Amino acid sequence: MDIKPETPWDGTPDVSARIITAISRIASVMRSGVWEFATSENLNPAQTEILQLLHARPNGVRLSWVAAQLSISAASASDSVASLVSKGLVRKARAEDDGRATALFLTASGNAVAERIGSAVSFADDAAAALPPAMQVHMLTGLLKLIAELQKSERFPALRACPSCRHFEANKYPGAETPHHCALVNAPLPISFIRIDCAEHEEAEPATQQRNWAIFA
Repeated sequence: MDIKPETPWDGTPDVSARIITAISRIASVMRSGVWEFATSENLNPAQTEILQLLHARPNGVRLSWVAAQLSISAASASDSVASLVSKGLVRKARAEDDGRATALFLTASGNAVAERIGSAVSFADDAAAALPPAMQVHMLTGLLKLIAELQKSERFPALRACPSCRHFEANKYPGAETPHHCALVNAPLPISFIRIDCAEHEEAEPATQQRNWAIFA
């Protein structure tokens, strides 16, 4: 029986595997920057991430939501929040949408620390910004497609992304270069303006979200 000769590329991982490896390496480098910042501020990485989450959500969030976003247990999230409260960086108050529930908010000091976190990973933003604009849009599109696939696994936390927002009108202009529309601003929505975390996000019905994400899958 003829044996197929080996090629120089035998054993090379699939492209999909190398994509995930690349993302993991980038995440590790960014995490290192956040850890360095956290150490300088007498925080741990989880506490730093919580400050980032709260910084983008001035209306407050529930503890259970924080735990889901960080993929940690409610007990671990509670411990991290308690430490932040003791440091004067986070406060607990009645939730704005339910007076019986408790929500988490940043204090003025916590907000100041959260604003400084961005500088810890600004090198990554600078690297992405150095890419040609067309490549940036292409990469964003690819990442949206990857997120859409990950959504199917139910292991990806909820995002305040355009496809999951009730203001997102998918394919309102079929065949157009910019087919999608944002009802909030009443304007066509180019891929380059689709947000992963939008402060004006209003959650759409689950079935609508599923249809919208399917566009990018």
